[in-house]
Amino acid sequence: MLSAVVHSLTPEDVNGVEVLQSDLAAEFPLYIYHPNDAEYLLYSRSIQLLLEDPRVKKPLATSDEGVSFLLQSGVIPPPKTIYRDIYLLGIGDKAMVRSDGRKISLEFDHDFPFRNAERLSPEEMTPDGDQILQLVAEATISRVEPSRPTFLFHSAGKDSNTIALALAEAGWQNRVSLITHKSTGEKDESEISAHIARKLGFSHCVLHEKVKPSIDEIKSVESYFTEAPLPSTDKVTLAYPFYSDQVPSLEGANLIDGMGNDAYIGHIPSAHEYEGQRRSSFLQKGRSVAKKFSSESIWFSATRSRAEWCGLGGFSLADSQAIFPRSCDVFPYWKSQDRYRDYLDLRAFVRGRVVDQEVFIRKVRNFSDVSSSNLVLPFTNPHVAEYFAKMPEQYLYDRRNLKNKLILRELLKKRIGLDSDAIGKKGFSYDYSALMKENWDWFMDEIRSCRLWDKAGLEMVLPRLERAVMHGHRRAFMAEHLIYRLYLVSAWFNHNKYVIEGQ
Repeated sequence: MLSAVVHSLTPEDVNGVEVLQSDLAAEFPLYIYHPNDAEYLLYSRSIQLLLEDPRVKKPLATSDEGVSFLLQSGVIPPPKTIYRDIYLLGIGDKAMVRSDGRKISLEFDHDFPFRNAERLSPEEMTPDGDQILQLVAEATISRVEPSRPTFLFHSAGKDSNTIALALAEAGWQNRVSLITHKSTGEKDESEISAHIARKLGFSHCVLHEKVKPSIDEIKSVESYFTEAPLPSTDKVTLAYPFYSDQVPSLEGANLIDGMGNDAYIGHIPSAHEYEGQRRSSFLQKGRSVAKKFSSESIWFSATRSRAEWCGLGGFSLADSQAIFPRSCDVFPYWKSQDRYRDYLDLRAFVRGRVVDQEVFIRKVRNFSDVSSSNLVLPFTNPHVAEYFAKMPEQYLYDRRNLKNKLILRELLKKRIGLDSDAIGKKGFSYDYSALMKENWDWFMDEIRSCRLWDKAGLEMVLPRLERAVMHGHRRAFMAEHLIYRLYLVSAWFNHNKYVIEGQ
């Protein structure tokens, strides 16, 4: 395994074809720097180390294609990134490095390693709860640095509780604190989390939402965007800059998170999504017309490709080109990614490989980089991923009833009395809507001051979205979401040191 340093390749180093790739489930994505005119290539497991390397010419230029994907899809699919000369190798990605003796060339390929047809039969494998917990415990403990305090981001969900149970059975109660975000309303999981922590013998801490941040807290947000290596459009992004203010010991700590298994564990769609992707083969034919509609139009949303039904969406092409005139149409790319007849395979390929990694996990990777923490993602460990990837389907999900992670549900109910069926799906929610409405001028100033956007085009789109939110339009939630995304991209670009350095 590569160490967290920056490696280099020159034409003399490459004999034939050098293949670069990440580990099986992208516990450590590989980042590459390769400008067109360079006679060398740099790569590292750490995006932060790579960007800080003096051989990386700064300020870095943003990619028009990358900005287009952020606006229209909310995520940039690997190996592309927001930067013109930086590439990312995630799950199944490969980079073939060749040399002509003077310069280095790159060619990318992809071989998705997790397909349901390749699972073992029930006769070949019977899952063992003790083995699962041992694998998860070892994957966690092996990455923890003993000199740092250790926190597990905990919820009422199956992933973080499997990790908590594994650590409890390994006797780690005095070495780990469970920490939980307290959400607003029915989505709140903090009381369930506290109960489980007491039951397993862990200390417990609650993180609170901020709706009216102080001037210093707003500066913390700006500092976060300054240091974050890559943008993330996750709705929970703004919760993280406030965490370190509430719990200073998070800075430099071991941070354990339960994300990372969507690509191989059988991530099940909602009934609405499953039906939507079935209709998309017909409805997506109207995209050539619908791309001219407003972004919040239900008719535009209805013309998504099957791949886009896996959690992708955003600005229409018309609005994207008004805001950012160099926008390209990303629909043909996602249409080309419709590789699997089985929607669960397609969902793993898109949702697990792209959305989970570069939206959900990216926000935590960013926080880890900004806070100089050690991020531990047990479910991305190759041994854990390989075990679940081979597991027969019947132990993982129920296609008919759209029910997932059956083995974990059973394990947690039996060992700690956690009834996931009774609790239902809560998810990690953050009331960004309340934060935005209480600080409207702050958000609007950040968007309108962004140098990426065409001022005239922005003033065609943004006031329309504002009116939809303020007047309670029936698609106000979508307009609100689009404004928030525009803010996240704008704030990152406005403050990020890698794109403004030297200007």
